[in-house]
Amino acid sequence: MGVGPHPEPWPDDPRLDPELLAHGDRRNVQDRYRYWRRDAIIAELDTRRHPLHVAIENLEHDANIGSIVRTANAMNVGAFHIIGRRRWNRRGAMVTDRYQHEIHHPDAAHFLAWAREQGRPVVALDIVPGAQPIEHTTLPRDAVLVVGQEGPGLSPEILDAADLTVGITQFGSTRSINVAAAAAIALHTWVVQHADIPEGPLA
Repeated sequence: MGVGPHPEPWPDDPRLDPELLAHGDRRNVQDRYRYWRRDAIIAELDTRRHPLHVAIENLEHDANIGSIVRTANAMNVGAFHIIGRRRWNRRGAMVTDRYQHEIHHPDAAHFLAWAREQGRPVVALDIVPGAQPIEHTTLPRDAVLVVGQEGPGLSPEILDAADLTVGITQFGSTRSINVAAAAAIALHTWVVQHADIPEGPLA
């Protein structure tokens, strides 16, 4: 994966990193960002981030958090939030967290106060009584989507305070699907509803 050293003479572009130009770029980034400095990539992403945020309750050091953060990067959300333990398993993020804005909340109460202050609707994703099928629900444009832990799901405090609770319609025998997969479906549902999706081939 990646590219080797850039042939000389090097392009005259302040976004480029001399170390990467000299030694190659093996990072997990799209080709258009090859040889770019990390801060230059972040600045470019900031010009077109989506208003959606995603929050993850980190009560049990869930290994799925990294995968959710990686999907958040792919959808270019405005920020991702960690509720609970500040430390989380970053392996599944594949270093994509370095190109995003991370906000930490020590507990659910702190997160909910932040959401209210920002005027952001809290959308809980969980299979609980009263959850609306996400396939037939218009998600708020400036929502913060909250997902819980694999197994226990979201905390009662988040569920009680949520402005909207949605679930993913399932057709098989299992009661639930993996939380990282569920978050990916929900994030992409928002993208289909609100993002300006270009037409034509992806590559």
